Amino acid sequence: MRLLRPLLLSLTLVSSYAAAQDFDGSDVPKEKHNYQSDVARLRKIVINRQPLLPQVSRATRPTLPGSLTPNVRDIFLRELVSNANDALEKFRLTALKDKSIWDGAEPLNITIKAIKDEDGKGGRVVISDTGIGMTPDELTTNLGTLAKSGTSDFLDQAESGDATGTGNLIGAFGLGFYSSFLVADRVYVASISPKSEKNPNPSQNVFSSSADDSSFEIFPDPRGNTLGSHGTEITLYLKDDAAEYLDTDKLQALVNKHSSYSSTFPIYLSVRESHQVPDEDEDVVEPAPSEDEPTEASETSSETAGETPETEKKDAEDSDEAIVEEEVEEKPKAPPAPPKMKTVFTDEWVQLNAQPPLWMRDPKSTSDEDYELFYTAFWKDYTKPLGWQHFSGDSESGTSFKSIIYLPGKIDEEYWKQPLAYQSNDIKLMVKRVFITSDLGEDVLPKWASWVKAVVDAEDLPLNVSRETLQSTRFLRQLKQIIIKRILQLFNRIAEDDEEKFKKISDVYNGVFKLGAVEDVKNRDKLTALTRFSTNQRNFTSLDQYLENKKQGQKQIFYLAEMGKTPENLAQSVFVEKLHARGYEVLLLSEPLDEILVQNLRHYKNVAFQDVAKAGLKFGDEDVEEEEKAEKEAATERYQPLLKYLKEFSKDIVRDVIISSRLVTSPCAVVADSHGYTANVQRMMNAQNAKNQPHSYIQEFAQKAKVLEINPRSPLIEGLLRRVQQLPEDSEERDEETEAELNEVASILIDGALVRSGFEVPDSNLFFTRVDRVLRRSLGVSETAPTDATVKPAPPVDPELPAEEYVEPENSFVEWNEFKDKKAMEDSAKFGDKPGVHLPDHMKDHFSIEMEEIDDDDNPVVRHDEL
Repeated sequence: MRLLRPLLLSLTLVSSYAAAQDFDGSDVPKEKHNYQSDVARLRKIVINRQPLLPQVSRATRPTLPGSLTPNVRDIFLRELVSNANDALEKFRLTALKDKSIWDGAEPLNITIKAIKDEDGKGGRVVISDTGIGMTPDELTTNLGTLAKSGTSDFLDQAESGDATGTGNLIGAFGLGFYSSFLVADRVYVASISPKSEKNPNPSQNVFSSSADDSSFEIFPDPRGNTLGSHGTEITLYLKDDAAEYLDTDKLQALVNKHSSYSSTFPIYLSVRESHQVPDEDEDVVEPAPSEDEPTEASETSSETAGETPETEKKDAEDSDEAIVEEEVEEKPKAPPAPPKMKTVFTDEWVQLNAQPPLWMRDPKSTSDEDYELFYTAFWKDYTKPLGWQHFSGDSESGTSFKSIIYLPGKIDEEYWKQPLAYQSNDIKLMVKRVFITSDLGEDVLPKWASWVKAVVDAEDLPLNVSRETLQSTRFLRQLKQIIIKRILQLFNRIAEDDEEKFKKISDVYNGVFKLGAVEDVKNRDKLTALTRFSTNQRNFTSLDQYLENKKQGQKQIFYLAEMGKTPENLAQSVFVEKLHARGYEVLLLSEPLDEILVQNLRHYKNVAFQDVAKAGLKFGDEDVEEEEKAEKEAATERYQPLLKYLKEFSKDIVRDVIISSRLVTSPCAVVADSHGYTANVQRMMNAQNAKNQPHSYIQEFAQKAKVLEINPRSPLIEGLLRRVQQLPEDSEERDEETEAELNEVASILIDGALVRSGFEVPDSNLFFTRVDRVLRRSLGVSETAPTDATVKPAPPVDPELPAEEYVEPENSFVEWNEFKDKKAMEDSAKFGDKPGVHLPDHMKDHFSIEMEEIDDDDNPVVRHDEL
């Protein structure tokens, strides 16, 4: 009888499962409905496991691969548990408005039970919840149509009358439900909704459908009410090749992998445990005596058997003497034999998510693997995070909280398309472990940090707080500062402790640091310190490291920016020649944000930035500068004829021509004036002027504010000076052919300087024509020798239209509505009349199709992320 109480308890817990599973009562009226057309197509693809499985899972979940492997079938449990969590959350939020449906004492939970058939060949999996339940009409609507969600309707009603609609609700219940047919031949959904004004007499009804049916049935549950006052029970009759899901270890592993953090409600799994207990029905047998331990009876019988007549006579004679008894030593009795045992099996409920959420645990006792698994399960991001910070604290408003902040392993591509317009819902606000909202408004974080993924669990906020109410609280304003502070601390800690890891972070977030330094003035210095650059001396340098390496007297941070070029190419620029030769370090900026960052910073720790592509370059060592100044004055005097000639010749391209103090081997270069546009800035300005609008006067002036610098030590410049000096001063003695040749050399020299400095030549065709003539002269080819330009003429004009129909080229993508001819009619008979996209057979293995829910205005429906 010792097993009676636990057995009764176990039987009580599983009473709903012990009920007869005969859903198909003959005397039950059934309503038959056809699936919506899109649902029928979706079910067909899922059931047949075709290669082109539409990726219909929620946007916040990982998309399915193009082909269904056996592991992909595991998602059915994740989807059904998520739906059960939705139903429980919906019931909890509804109870906030109508307290009559729940007194708070009845448990809200999810249960999973695997039941094997008696023959051991198959079985079923039953997943139940004590959530909101569904009426017959809701069963039809939520499970029989696509792009229709019970969650969506509930949110619409809740938002119109109450702020509790911002809860954690996953949209599109039906989408997750259809994953059941990955593993089941037939599915029954029994459900009962709570008593309400609209439904004063609720009853338990069943949704029934098989994998082969194009329709489903709704009927009263012939078993009666097995779910109580509210809830849903899904029974999956497994396919023959899905028997592995009858293994409780397999089910437990799936829940731990996908759903252990996705529900704040308990998840129970029925497991069969074996126990050894005494067999009370067996008769108790005394232990048999051993041969060397005779009993008292045997000793007595032995003595009796050994008496003789003489002995009896002697005993009679001694009868008057005292009788002396000998003491017989008593031997210990043998222990009783152990009772016979038997094995008893009991069904017990094991809570799979009994451990507290990760943010509630002690960080010292939590492993890196736990943090990574939590990140994957919580945000459905299978790229490992690059870092995290687990902390607790109190805001200035007195609200205590616990939080985990993650650095994602990659940033969404949409972020870089419009970083200042990007908005993420990856900050999950919770109150006492209950999810409240992830929509905290546009200003919860600065735009540069909108990629952050974080969980914030507050202790003192009301459970039914709305977004509008939340935005008016001090806590949200303080939350922004707390998260930004912790992010910067995390980045700085990694940069100081693990340089190799920070290099990986910099690969992902270096552009974020630069954008943040431009946008966030308050944290500009901290973000600027995190940026890393390539230089002509090393490939991973911070501005602090640059300043530690600056030369004596250096008062500038030298940089060269040219978008689209590699640092290796920039290091060979004419602007870096002398700086590199003298050992100065130059930042090589090749990203679009670099120039914008420098223009906004202007200086770092009181050291100004100096663009080496602009005029006025100074090194800072005055002694050398005075010596070069004297050399430059002498060279200017010597090259005055050439300077005058080039200035007149290039007056439409540059503002002035001067002797260079920056060139070492290159003959010349074009630099921007101190107030002009560099080549990099000019390209950016041209890209913004996409509509070909006329430039303003200031833009025209800035683009022409360029200076041609010539290298007086270059043999090419010296030779050009001699040719200019040889020109006759008298106009009557001019040699037009010699002047034309000199002008051509000067034109090629100036155009080459523009190209070498990153600018565009005024006329590229004319430039290459001049180069062609120079090449002809160098090869001894006549400059006037014509090229054979004979070509075959086009056929005569033919205005007639072709009579043959157009045939799509092979390997082309064909849309259904493009078929207008007889071929389309034939294909219509093959594919059916449903609109859609059809692919040739040879392309089906190379495409995946994504489907998303849209509203009445054809806008994508964005769902709240799940917990």
